[in-house]
Amino acid sequence: MTKKKKNKSSSATKPSVVCRNRKARYQYDILDELECGIVLQGSEVKSIRNGKMSIDEAYVRVRGGEIWLVGAHIAEYPQAALANHDPLRPRKLLAHKRQIQKFAQAAEQKGLTLIPLSVYFSRGFVKVRIAIARGRKLHDKREKLRKEADRREMRQQLTRRR
Repeated sequence: MTKKKKNKSSSATKPSVVCRNRKARYQYDILDELECGIVLQGSEVKSIRNGKMSIDEAYVRVRGGEIWLVGAHIAEYPQAALANHDPLRPRKLLAHKRQIQKFAQAAEQKGLTLIPLSVYFSRGFVKVRIAIARGRKLHDKREKLRKEADRREMRQQLTRRR
């Protein structure tokens, strides 16, 4: 008799999202996305595993050929009394040099910015999805809401007819 290998659970291959920047897709037009690693301290990783992170006020800056996540809040981990971290410190993001150069050039263009979209665990590592984005004007935001409402209404009409 041969033993069958057990398939890995879907949670091991599926990234588990810790936090999202919900306002990002409403306030910005997303032009390009990039998955980055992030340099963290041990107490930060523990706190992120507990879901104590927020990127609502965060943004990404390019300094000296490196990209940094600024303004992300990771709550202090209560059990790491002396070895705790500063909740709002800038954190270095990890990406290939070509990707950093591409995003840095795009960020220098007028009207474009780098924003974090989400933070998640992928195969045990914390990853940050960042994007090159263009800010929307107020009338663009209203137009997007109107289009979404129209799509929702059409879907509801189609399901009612069936």
